[in-house]
Amino acid sequence: MIEVALALRMEKIGKAFPGVQALSEVDLEVGQGEVHAIVGENGAGKSTLMKILAGVYQPDAGSIHLNGVEVVLQSPLEAKRQGIRMVYQELNLVPDLSVSENIALGRIPKKRGLVDRARMDADARGVLSELQTKIVPSMIVGDLTVSQQQLVEIAKAYASEPKIIVLDEPTSSLSEHETQALFRVIRRMSSAGVSVIYISHRLREVIDIADTVTVIRDGRRIDTQSIDGVTVEKMISLMVGRQLDEVFPKKKVPIGDTILEVKNVSVPGRCEDVSFTVRAGEIVGLAGLVGAGRTEVAQAIFGLRRYSRGQVIVGGVSTHITRPRKGIKAGIAYVPEDRKTEGIIPSESIRNNISLAVLPSLQRAGFIERRKEKELAQQKAHELGVSPPLIERLANTLSGGNQQKVVLAKWLAAKPTVLILDEPTRGVDVGAKADIHTIIGELAAQGVGILMISSELPEILAVSDRIYVLHEGRVTEEIARSDASEERVMRAATGGGLS
Repeated sequence: MIEVALALRMEKIGKAFPGVQALSEVDLEVGQGEVHAIVGENGAGKSTLMKILAGVYQPDAGSIHLNGVEVVLQSPLEAKRQGIRMVYQELNLVPDLSVSENIALGRIPKKRGLVDRARMDADARGVLSELQTKIVPSMIVGDLTVSQQQLVEIAKAYASEPKIIVLDEPTSSLSEHETQALFRVIRRMSSAGVSVIYISHRLREVIDIADTVTVIRDGRRIDTQSIDGVTVEKMISLMVGRQLDEVFPKKKVPIGDTILEVKNVSVPGRCEDVSFTVRAGEIVGLAGLVGAGRTEVAQAIFGLRRYSRGQVIVGGVSTHITRPRKGIKAGIAYVPEDRKTEGIIPSESIRNNISLAVLPSLQRAGFIERRKEKELAQQKAHELGVSPPLIERLANTLSGGNQQKVVLAKWLAAKPTVLILDEPTRGVDVGAKADIHTIIGELAAQGVGILMISSELPEILAVSDRIYVLHEGRVTEEIARSDASEERVMRAATGGGLS
């Protein structure tokens, strides 16, 4: 067996915040050229450990060694000087600058004292080509989609030629094609001796890309194993003590009459003649590759996008929904894909976020009745298991899973007939994922019709009663639960279901 030199050793790392012991005697060893995955629930301590490595936090106890030499990383700048780069889940780009300017930030090439734009664009073009993306260096970052911005963030870190790179949920908004391109780049970095620390809730990806996996729970390292022989079930068991079939619990409920009918809805350039139905108590999956038009269809139904033709019928009543207020009035609720910018107001309290969709019902003589608002927020936070259930706490202090519960609580306060969920478990851990699916099952049991978009095929297959698959803006196939498989959905998603 060949001994691999250690690029990183973090030994007995401890870190406490007021009232919370975030990390306790955590050890982590990463070899040169190794892809080392770190998994655990939100709040387990993964991000805190990595922020210590990135110089954002200083540990209360323990030591860090790089290539056998002890170092003290007192700032992010010092960590960068040591060759450490971290790609955060929350993007850190300048929206008004171009792609090439963002990639070159901190390393902008100059010629005769001026910015060498030709070289900067060429360097950006080279790294973007390796990621197999169609992003052009001159594009303005603020005009890009979330998945494109994610690729720019990764390109920025890769272009700096790191010795250790930390990727925190790098594929949370990437398509399958983009994910595989990223994996090729990770393998290339690994072959060149770069150590990659890979944090993800997508456990099947961990098995595909990692050499080693470390499980962290409640601020402690539970286990470190070679990926050979590790299964998704084993990782989940180590992380949260749940079995895989508990992550996507499916509750059997009676299916009622059709409550949402979408007929030939078209959004120019996004989707064409999309038709489907949702019945009371039914969970209908909307599958397809990123860019297939799933989100655009959902937004059109809710009133966030104008559709040029077609019909939306809710509860037997045809209604032309042109703005979200009309959608809410018709009995539709929409949980968006990007909870940070569209689902919650991060700087506001849990109470203010939960009451947002129903403020008119809480008013009297033009003023909000605070007692009613507090009672509503406390009730919904309790029902959905928001932790901690402190309604005056700011939303941006919560974990991703609890923020998503707040978004759900906001819309459930409106008592919808139809609930549209766009990537409802994106970026949340398996424990929160199971909680959210339990909530979805309970809503279906209450007769709510649910339309769910998800890029995770196991999720779509596990919870859907029926699945509609989109390819390039058109429905290619409707699949019953009993007939659904990953292969059939993927064939339809890539156009194979078209007759």
